[in-house]
Amino acid sequence: MSAPEIGDDAPRFEATLGTSDHESFALADRLGDGPVVLAFFPGAFTPPCTNEMVAFQERLADFENAGATLLGVSADSAFSQGAFREEHGIEFDLVSNMAGDAIRAYGLEMDIPELGLYGNANRAVFVLDDDGTVTYRWVADDPTNEPDYDELLDAVRAA
Repeated sequence: MSAPEIGDDAPRFEATLGTSDHESFALADRLGDGPVVLAFFPGAFTPPCTNEMVAFQERLADFENAGATLLGVSADSAFSQGAFREEHGIEFDLVSNMAGDAIRAYGLEMDIPELGLYGNANRAVFVLDDDGTVTYRWVADDPTNEPDYDELLDAVRAA
């Protein structure tokens, strides 16, 4: 399955929030209240993912001022994501997709055998409008790359 293109309906999914409470999460519940930014990342505590999530945290006010809901999505356990959020002061929700159904639905499943990672998400960012339509799409050619945050913010403001 390939990643959704601009203009496609974004695949809906349910998962668990990376919190101590393991609250349930449904993408459908987050739509309709401004743009939703889905930032898929390979793994908590790896250097590129830490850099990316910290960069999003540093720009969180800009995303919120643009009316956006920012969500990080990975195959990490809710426990791992909770510890990751706490260690790095991440205030936006991280979504634990250990089952990998969302990762596969977005065409992002990949393996990094040298790190012992299998079924993880490639680094990618999607912006969804109120209807759940993809208005921006960026998928990394190499999972160590980071998105262009200014371009992404412009896309959020336009959504």
